[in-house]
Amino acid sequence: MKLSFSQLSGSLSSRRFFLKASVAGVCSLFCRPAFAALFLAELPEGRLSLYNVHTNEKLGVTYRDSTGVYDEGALKEMDHFLRCHYTGESIKMDIAAIEFLNLVGKKLAGNREIRIISGYRSPEYNRLLRVEGRGVVKNSLHLQGKAIDFNIPCVNLENVRQIALSLRLGGVGYYPKSDFVHVDSGRFRYW
Repeated sequence: MKLSFSQLSGSLSSRRFFLKASVAGVCSLFCRPAFAALFLAELPEGRLSLYNVHTNEKLGVTYRDSTGVYDEGALKEMDHFLRCHYTGESIKMDIAAIEFLNLVGKKLAGNREIRIISGYRSPEYNRLLRVEGRGVVKNSLHLQGKAIDFNIPCVNLENVRQIALSLRLGGVGYYPKSDFVHVDSGRFRYW
């Protein structure tokens, strides 16, 4: 079942919206609905231009059309692109994390390229980073495909952080020494 942004828009207090949101919630257990629309009054264009710093791959992808319908093929391309570079494993990335990344990118850089530092992180790679003392947490949202670390060339990292914080859509981590900002689709918090 595909739900579009326009199908989910409406007043938070209306019954119709509540019913549609309920359907989206149930559907999120089984497919990738447009549930990010529940949190955003207006979504920007669903197109990303990405560069993975570990694999040297580039991806230009339109994952959501102008009516708000997600393209499963494009989302699968993103899953592969955002895979763990250490093991090559991929996972179905959380659409809310992708929408968070897209919204931050559009507010700061339009359609310019976003550099991906980390998307999905396999348990093996997460353990390795912990052993190396890299400051990663045992139950990182990267393990669930709900977090993305990135930077945007020629955009001040503090500006990236401030925009992400202002959206209050999930977690925001600031790592200036490593030159990236972390966004995730968990509860709003920052560090």
